[in-house]
Amino acid sequence: MKKGLMIVISGPAGSGKGTVNAHLLATGEFVYSVSATTRAPRPGETDGVNYHFITREDFEARIRSGDMLEYTEYCGNYYGTPRKEAEEVLNSGKNLILEIEVEGARNIKKKFPEAVLIMLLPPSFRVQEQRLRGRGTETEEKILERLARTREEIKESDFYDYAVYNYDGADKIAANEIYAIVTAERLATRRNESVASTYFDEN
Repeated sequence: MKKGLMIVISGPAGSGKGTVNAHLLATGEFVYSVSATTRAPRPGETDGVNYHFITREDFEARIRSGDMLEYTEYCGNYYGTPRKEAEEVLNSGKNLILEIEVEGARNIKKKFPEAVLIMLLPPSFRVQEQRLRGRGTETEEKILERLARTREEIKESDFYDYAVYNYDGADKIAANEIYAIVTAERLATRRNESVASTYFDEN
């Protein structure tokens, strides 16, 4: 069984990562990596489904023990990927979706050069701001903080392998584009080095 691919999907707040990822998960070929975080749950979020909500002390203990595949601190809270769960998914042959920030993506690429990095973006900065304000879940201070963060994140877009735009009402199209990227990556000759040696194998 071929190992699954590690797919990193980053994007500024309001890019629609959750909705797009839901379409990918529905195919049965992807598993969502549930990150750990020290931030408080938002309304409707469930521990173990959206995030593993843990204390700052617990998170830092996991960092010291090497139990975090990667981690970053964003807007005053830790976010990270539990190592054991990620390795189990990849070994099962499923593709693992890591929805993480730019710094985390860089850390993953250092440890796993074969990871595929995708930047999911709203159509424009103006649309992103409209989406954030339309949510009505955050204070003005937090919205401005997220918009300021976006200006820094976009500077890192060239580090990613692909950029996918999520237009209003077209989240399924964005998901299909990511699916096509993953399909192409799985068929890439650099990931299938045994083609010549196995082609004539009659067993």
